[in-house]
Amino acid sequence: MAYPDLRSFIAELQRRGELLRVTEPVSHELEITEIADRMVKQGGPALLFENIPGKEFPLVIGLYGTRERMALALGTPSLDAIADRIRGLLEVKVGGGLIGLASNFPKLKELTALPPKRVRGGPVQEVVWRGDQVDLNRLPITKCWPQDGGPFITLPLVITKDPETGEVNIGMYRMQVFDKNTTGMHWQRHKTGARHLETAKALGKRLEVAVALGGDPALTYAATAPIPPIPGINEFSLTGFLRGRSIELCKALTVDLEVPAQAEFVLEGYIDPEEPWRVEGPFGDHTGFYTLPDLYPAFHVTAITMRKSPIYPATIVGRPPMEDAYLIEASERIFLVPAQLILPEIKDYHMPPAGIAHNLVNVVITKRYPGQAYKVANGLLGLGQMMFAKVILVTDENVKPQDHLNFWRTVLKHAVPGRDSQFAKGPIDVLDHSSRAWSYGSKLVIDGTRKHQEEGEAPDWVANPERPEALLPKHAEILRQHQLAGGFWFITTRKERAGQGRHLVEWAAQRPEAEGVRLIAAIDHETDPTDFEDCIWTMLNNIDPERDVQIIATSDGPVFAMDGTPKLASEGFSRDWPEKITMSDEVKRKVEALWPKLAPFVRGQAS
Repeated sequence: MAYPDLRSFIAELQRRGELLRVTEPVSHELEITEIADRMVKQGGPALLFENIPGKEFPLVIGLYGTRERMALALGTPSLDAIADRIRGLLEVKVGGGLIGLASNFPKLKELTALPPKRVRGGPVQEVVWRGDQVDLNRLPITKCWPQDGGPFITLPLVITKDPETGEVNIGMYRMQVFDKNTTGMHWQRHKTGARHLETAKALGKRLEVAVALGGDPALTYAATAPIPPIPGINEFSLTGFLRGRSIELCKALTVDLEVPAQAEFVLEGYIDPEEPWRVEGPFGDHTGFYTLPDLYPAFHVTAITMRKSPIYPATIVGRPPMEDAYLIEASERIFLVPAQLILPEIKDYHMPPAGIAHNLVNVVITKRYPGQAYKVANGLLGLGQMMFAKVILVTDENVKPQDHLNFWRTVLKHAVPGRDSQFAKGPIDVLDHSSRAWSYGSKLVIDGTRKHQEEGEAPDWVANPERPEALLPKHAEILRQHQLAGGFWFITTRKERAGQGRHLVEWAAQRPEAEGVRLIAAIDHETDPTDFEDCIWTMLNNIDPERDVQIIATSDGPVFAMDGTPKLASEGFSRDWPEKITMSDEVKRKVEALWPKLAPFVRGQAS
């Protein structure tokens, strides 16, 4: 079933018991975040806040906060069904070299069979604010986390057009509200919107921009999708394919752009490429850490159009798992088949929430020859936004890549550190705070496949059992530690001196208790060493693999020794290190008092 607008999707969630209407007064500053964060981590319903002090409109959040709701938003019974549909559409032929591969491409035309439908006007233009009426402060735009630089629009569909070619792009970029009619535009260097702005500057023009809020939930997803540069395929056409019918567009009132006619709000305006950029941030980001302040272009809002009685949509990002994990999983499923066109030996892959999309990729392949794991991993690094991947794990065992802990155990079982691993350099996501330089760092590939004769003998290795802290050696700089069965030893420390994390893992590797361990990681004092997901999330965020991963020889064989502690200036790290995102105790107490009224609905039993 396709949902033409936000309110029809909300109505369906209400019917299914997947929506909770919150009538108690809840502040847009921090309190909504704390409630929504708890709900998504417990598998609770979407939330419609109807009483936000000082604001004129209700706010909905958590629409895509479970795998099932994400599939529902895309009109499919499951996210895996999307891959099956694309596979059937393309009738994928993975053999025959370039000729066999090229035979699939004509079928891609079916992805453009439902182009946008142009209509005159639309519900989103029922109410119009111009000039002095424009006031973003009247909207319930959330301040998400305590150290955020201000309120941020978090679920915008930012529409721009290339000033030369007319190519349209719809992207999702956070927007910090500076005043009643100005926001930041978080266009990172590799984003299409940034390229459109560069073109406008070269032509001496302003860049017109429209920002839609709400509308078709499939379009909201499409704005996040890593669409490859195929002529005729963009976010509007992908939405038409996903929903099975064309999306309706109408002409904006004050800019030369088309906007979704069924949206809740549209912000119209411009960015002046000659205007000095403004400081944006900090922002509690999807990495689970704050993104530090930086310079970005300013978006000037000249008009706001909206429905009568509009609903403001929002999301939050932060420590995983969050709602964005399911948007990422949707892209993962949708682009599995195109990836298999290029790399046919891929059986499945997954980007676990702890890897925050770009830090970790689990890959299962059909292996036929030595070195094939590296061929696949390096091939993936050449595919679009997969270039930002930091660690890639590969196996040919019958294990689901979504089974995160078991996948790591399987890879470590078959990977001799050093022999079966590879470092590489390349582009890194600009939000990565630990890379050696902004947007540039290193990657690690671990080959956890069963080895062919040419690759070396299978290791005679028995993994360690679970060992609690009481059975592990003491060290003055270790706060807590735990050995997880299957090859893991996690050590936490409060970083106070240069080389502290490295020295701890070197020390641990030579202890007799390291027998059966293949991965030793030193991580910060805020991490729970008994929580595998927390450890992996922290470790991957805090390493540049080539710098921070050592291969250390021990009496039981080599180990991966990873320094996942914060990096210091005394270690040659020149950038500021961000803090992990945490909510204030005051807000936690306020929500704790309200929680008994919400807790019965955590499992989606709202009515």
